[in-house]
Amino acid sequence: MKPKTFILIAAVVMLTTAWHAQAQDAKAPDPRMAPLDQYLMDRDAEIALARSAAPLSVSGDAEVMVLGRHGYETAINGKNGFVCMVERGWMAGTDDPQFWNPKVRGPVCFNAQAARFNVPLDIRKTASVLAGRSNTELAEDITTAFDKKELPTLEPGAMCYMMSKQGYLNDRAGHWHPHLMFLVPGKVAPAWGANLDGSPILANEDTLDRYTLFLVPIAKWSDGTDAHSDEP
Repeated sequence: MKPKTFILIAAVVMLTTAWHAQAQDAKAPDPRMAPLDQYLMDRDAEIALARSAAPLSVSGDAEVMVLGRHGYETAINGKNGFVCMVERGWMAGTDDPQFWNPKVRGPVCFNAQAARFNVPLDIRKTASVLAGRSNTELAEDITTAFDKKELPTLEPGAMCYMMSKQGYLNDRAGHWHPHLMFLVPGKVAPAWGANLDGSPILANEDTLDRYTLFLVPIAKWSDGTDAHSDEP
């Protein structure tokens, strides 16, 4: 087993243990949260949606994780280091109005470097939500976890695919545009010329997760169809 693969497995085991500890202290869900069933999907449908985040040449051999009643779990073991999953609204910023939206389905396929950071982070956030914590309490938990080094450090070369036209990212944009995302520690948007007039690069400086997310729209969906063909 490769050392970095072992690190990811160890992190997931540690966070799963933490979830069980939180579950014992679970309280009533935040009143803004919809019934859990509204956030869940048919298992096979979720696997297919997760794989649609990237071209089949990437997602076909990726690990696939799905959301169950007790958090994310591995549905299919991978071979190429990529991890595909469908994120829910609570992966957004804690002040985002879509945070509790049960319709949000964000298919994403992380490369190995991004997976070693994002998968434990997504598991931790989901554990907080399922334990009945509010978005504010979730933010406090993530901040504490980073400060105590309970979450991994973001590695160089972290990126992911979001090329699914079946996704639903929010009520404003639906599936938005197919795009690639690159994750860089700290606040570094100006170094990429992001968010400037005419720049093809968009950026979001995520204070809670402590990185800058660069979004680069591309021309085709993961199935190879033209991204503009379904626009009015």
